[in-house]
Amino acid sequence: MSLLCEGRVAIVTGAGRGIGREHALLLAKHGCKVVVNDLGGSADGTGSDETPAQEVVRTIKEMGGEAVVNTDNVADFKAAKRMIDQAVETFGRLDVLVNNAGILRDRVLVNMMEEEWDAVINVHLKGTFSPSRHAAAYWRNLSKEIDGPVNARIINTSSVSGIYGNTGQTNYGAAKAGIAAFTVIAARELKRYGITVNAVAPQAMTRMTLGLRERTEAEVEAGHPRRVSPAIVWMASAESKDFTGRIVEAGAGILAISEGWHRGPTAEPIEDPALLGPTMMDLQARARKNAGMNGKDLD
Repeated sequence: MSLLCEGRVAIVTGAGRGIGREHALLLAKHGCKVVVNDLGGSADGTGSDETPAQEVVRTIKEMGGEAVVNTDNVADFKAAKRMIDQAVETFGRLDVLVNNAGILRDRVLVNMMEEEWDAVINVHLKGTFSPSRHAAAYWRNLSKEIDGPVNARIINTSSVSGIYGNTGQTNYGAAKAGIAAFTVIAARELKRYGITVNAVAPQAMTRMTLGLRERTEAEVEAGHPRRVSPAIVWMASAESKDFTGRIVEAGAGILAISEGWHRGPTAEPIEDPALLGPTMMDLQARARKNAGMNGKDLD
């Protein structure tokens, strides 16, 4: 097996369990040195435990790879800087940042509490911004030192709940949709430095999703988190230098690029709102319906 990422250094946040763990292990298998970040909290973000990250690092070392533990809070701006610094100080460089950490606090809008909104937005959205900001600054400065582009990667984690919409997840969906927009914009800004920015919308069974509905044994196996990671490893490799600004659905038998917002049907503007109704209803009738969770038009 050829090693796609030999000699590269990656940070994977939320890498103690689930999808992040599989990302870290497959990256290491393909030659990456890995900073395994995880607070070790529960699925709702409470508590902390260094053991999951330690176990992933131990597994990587038993495979013959190199890895270190990091337990910084990705949503803490200063702590995120320490995480970037740790990678550079430990392994001499940083090539890849995989923003994977996340929590769930699902509730329908009319019952959602302020702290449930704030916690999810903080971990997902600020927890993507903070490490990305410091990694991008490191690579920008490096590009100036070497007088040319670097070959670096930011890989974020969006969700079909964000890009398509899922009932009971206004907080989670808003954060994940924000991450998708963040990805597209950051890709445009950072291209000049040789940094690609992409996101994955995983299709996988994890501790965050297993309890949402009953699934057959075949569905659970098809949705194993490891099926998401090949796309991550390829996007992390030097081979993907011309692939950027994309949201990739991966896992559970799916590999696809999710296409973003495009302007739909148009009409001549009408200044009198009292006359606007028929035109607005006609636009709605001619517009493509919003996608369901399967990525296809709603019935």
